[in-house]
Amino acid sequence: MLKFIRMIAGTALCASLLATSAFAQSTPAAASDEKKPAAPAAVTRFVIALKPDKNPEGMIAERGKLSAYLKEMLGREVEVIVPLSGAVIQEGFKNGTIDLAYLSATDLVMARKNDAASLLLAGIIDGKPYYQSYWVVLKDNPAKSIEDLKGKPVAFASRTSTSGCIVPTYDLVKRKLISAETGDPEEFFGKGNVFYGTGYVSAVEKVLTGEAQAAACSYYVLDKDKHLTLEQRDKLRMLQEQGPVPSHVLAVRTTLSAEDKAALKKALLTLNDPANTALRDQLFTSALAEADEEQHIGQLKQALDIATKKK
Repeated sequence: MLKFIRMIAGTALCASLLATSAFAQSTPAAASDEKKPAAPAAVTRFVIALKPDKNPEGMIAERGKLSAYLKEMLGREVEVIVPLSGAVIQEGFKNGTIDLAYLSATDLVMARKNDAASLLLAGIIDGKPYYQSYWVVLKDNPAKSIEDLKGKPVAFASRTSTSGCIVPTYDLVKRKLISAETGDPEEFFGKGNVFYGTGYVSAVEKVLTGEAQAAACSYYVLDKDKHLTLEQRDKLRMLQEQGPVPSHVLAVRTTLSAEDKAALKKALLTLNDPANTALRDQLFTSALAEADEEQHIGQLKQALDIATKKK
């Protein structure tokens, strides 16, 4: 009998221990600990990319100044690079090798599609987060609007340029000169009459040499002393403007920690201080400010969908 009692007691004790163990494993706290993702680690060295819309070799001094300035402000190492193409920046966002980049709004839309980056700050031009796109022609060109150039050769800055292709193409659709179904400028300008360059200057040079009647570019190519010589600008005039074009942005990779994003934003906003605006304008053209991402690129999404139909 004593042996039987001990056996029953032992069985009860085992059942109690198993129940206690099962309960501990099923508690919310334990389950939460198992499923909670690890927070992104703070980086010890930031990598910042500048889109190669100017001569990369000529940007060496600018890169050095920005690197030194941000290193002092952040208390961490900062490397500033100028990749050969915007595609390299997109890939860098995805694989975590680039933390922050200065991009066009179109590039931001593409990065968002891949959930690779989000808006940190936007450029503010004359108090607004947008600017205008121009069609430019030679001064003696008799055309009064783009409608006068039907069947004539024209040049776009590049297939991906916001002000030099995306917005002008969307404007052609709104004017009912080309169809939204194709987004093909050749419907209006003629087969073989549409050139795509590697930047603003390459498109404008087509006009200067007489190979194209008009070139699509940003307003500042003609109005500002940035891309063209004074002699070149004196030969040109604005035929027509279209827009608005969302300003360039500073975008940050989505996998960067919230603390690092906040640190970058705080450091970059100090470039708006009077003592720092010369460096800011040299690198980013205009003032920097926080902006709502959806408002900034909302209309551009539709324009991009149409303009990229024709490849």
